[in-house]
Amino acid sequence: MARTAALLLWAQALGLAGAQPSQLTLDPPWTPAFVGEKVTLTCGGSGAAGPTDWYVNQQLQWRAQPGRVPLSSNRRGSHSYQCRSAGVGLSPPVTLSFSDDWLVLQVPARVLLEGDALPLRCRGWRDTPVTGVQFFREQEVLGGPSWGSELLLSPLQLRHSGRYRCQATVDHLLAGWQESAPVVVAVQELFSVPELRLEGPAEPPEEAPLALGCLSHPSPLRPLARLQHLFYQDEVVVGGPQGSPQLRLPAVGLPHSGNYSCEVRTETESVRKRSAAVAVTVRRVPVSGVSLAVQPPGGKLVEGDRLVLGCSVAAGTGPLSFSWHRQGSATPLATGPRYELGAVRHRDGGFYHCTATNGGTAADSPPQRVTVLVPVAGAAIVTTRTEPSVPAGESLNLSCSVQAGTAPVTFTWLRDGQELGSGPVLSLGAVGPAHAGTYQCQATNRLGAHRVFRARSPALALSVTEPGWRQQGTAVAAGLSVSLLLLLGAALGWHLRRRHRAAQGPGVPSPSRACRAELRGPWLGVQGVSGVPGVPHRCHPGDPRATHSPPCLAAAEKSQDRDPTAPPEPEGRPPEPTPRPGAPGDEEVLYAEVVIAERGGGASPPRSPRGSPRAGPPPVTYAVLPGPHARLRLPSDAYENVP
Repeated sequence: MARTAALLLWAQALGLAGAQPSQLTLDPPWTPAFVGEKVTLTCGGSGAAGPTDWYVNQQLQWRAQPGRVPLSSNRRGSHSYQCRSAGVGLSPPVTLSFSDDWLVLQVPARVLLEGDALPLRCRGWRDTPVTGVQFFREQEVLGGPSWGSELLLSPLQLRHSGRYRCQATVDHLLAGWQESAPVVVAVQELFSVPELRLEGPAEPPEEAPLALGCLSHPSPLRPLARLQHLFYQDEVVVGGPQGSPQLRLPAVGLPHSGNYSCEVRTETESVRKRSAAVAVTVRRVPVSGVSLAVQPPGGKLVEGDRLVLGCSVAAGTGPLSFSWHRQGSATPLATGPRYELGAVRHRDGGFYHCTATNGGTAADSPPQRVTVLVPVAGAAIVTTRTEPSVPAGESLNLSCSVQAGTAPVTFTWLRDGQELGSGPVLSLGAVGPAHAGTYQCQATNRLGAHRVFRARSPALALSVTEPGWRQQGTAVAAGLSVSLLLLLGAALGWHLRRRHRAAQGPGVPSPSRACRAELRGPWLGVQGVSGVPGVPHRCHPGDPRATHSPPCLAAAEKSQDRDPTAPPEPEGRPPEPTPRPGAPGDEEVLYAEVVIAERGGGASPPRSPRGSPRAGPPPVTYAVLPGPHARLRLPSDAYENVP
């Protein structure tokens, strides 16, 4: 690539870029011309000889010799003309126009290049004098009446391309003030913008040669234009001006580093063009052979150990600088050839490397892995049960966990101090009495073969109990036994009470009367029997109707046991029944307050079985109801003694 660029540069300098085109000129050299005027076209070129081919609007029209053709036109119009002489290339097109306007703006009928001069002529019909001339490019005013009828623009730049026109007063009776038709002016490059090329790398090492080439393409219309070349380093001229487009530096050093550019210009400096800058960095002898040493060897440590890393370089010139890096960290850890950590932590583990540079080149060492082991700690047994007691037959698993520790971690299980198994989970299956005991797990990890770390969990005391259905059966049996004893006690109390009443001789109820009981007590939430008229009976002294009711019997017994000299009980207050001590089920006996109701009519005194009124108290009924361990009666229950 560098050799090809050099050849192109020398070909450019020698003008051997290819066959040169023919040159077409006009006499007079203006366009547009007025209708009826005569214009001569001449075709010339380097080494031109023989007949000439003429083209109109890119079509071959005729061949003539010599290469000169007179032209004239009686009507307005515009045509493009080209010519080609034998052994020479086709000429660039030239546009020739004919006009019959009162005022025209004439420009040279040839190709205009950068650096050329552009004369402008504001001309009246048949050379009629014009006054008050003004020139315009697009809407920009270029010159006023003080300039006369001609204006010269020099040197031309690419920015001068555009549409030109003029305004003036034509000194003719029929003309007056006029404005010309616009004329298009196209300014072409004299040479292209140069490009700076390096023959070799952009970062050459010290003492290496450096070649710079300034490559620019001249216009084929002016292939032999004399151009000058200059070379800059950081805006300071380091070569030229010279005709050669190359600059060679035999041996570069660090001061040659910088931004280089080149400039191409004409001898008159009317056209100047600068290339883009190219950075050149002269490097010292490249750094190579970067290596890293670690202490302790292998880079395996335990938390709290000391780590030392060192960086060295096998080759490289200039002052060296070092930086330390760890994989995953965006910023350097430190600088210098040595990196030290007094007490490593687990987060300090990873891959380390050092970078060495001499300002021109840089190289990295191979990565070194540093492993920091965390000893196991905080071993504990985890189980799904919250109680240490396990029913026999239930499946049980024990898990061992640690709070800290670098993998791999091994686990050993102990029962009553004896090794039982290994692994993080101990599956006991369906437990039985043989599984009872004290369990522990021991976690272990190691660094190498000689540094071993262990952690033992707190002891877990495990007991095995009978299945739950046996305990429930025992509880049910105990409850049934208590209930049976209570029922037997209630039956015995009822039997003894009946024998007691039989010994007192209760009366026989009258067939015409019925007694209904209003039951009250702690186990019946009732206040009376629905549909029974009357009021609850109260036991008063001398009341013949209730002498046989249990409350009155109890009051009578109490009165017999009372001291005759004691003051009498106040009237209107029923005596409190006093249960017999030691009688089974006394606290469960509910006494009835009896209401006497006569069937079929009003109340009448009680009668004897023979029909005569009975002198004694009416018969009453009382009942012994089951206590709290028996079925609770409904409020609708009523007890009745009916003959």
